[in-house]
Amino acid sequence: MRTTLTIDEDVAVALRRLRRERNEGLKQIVNEALRRGLKQMTENEKPQNRYETRSVSLGRCLIGSIDDVAEALAIAEGESFR
Repeated sequence: MRTTLTIDEDVAVALRRLRRERNEGLKQIVNEALRRGLKQMTENEKPQNRYETRSVSLGRCLIGSIDDVAEALAIAEGESFR
């Protein structure tokens, strides 16, 4: 496949350095870098652990309505709370 890429300057410097060190063409260096990078990127994608909270029955509501906060607190804290 033939394509045009715009490469960041820091990446271009690293590519030039590798080409000189290995005495290889740009095509070989870029293909190897892409293969390694893509392999690493796909291997690191671990499925997220699924957490599940089990439900339990707490029984019936002990107060008539929780809409009245003062009443709910009075029951929870005792009658002396009022």
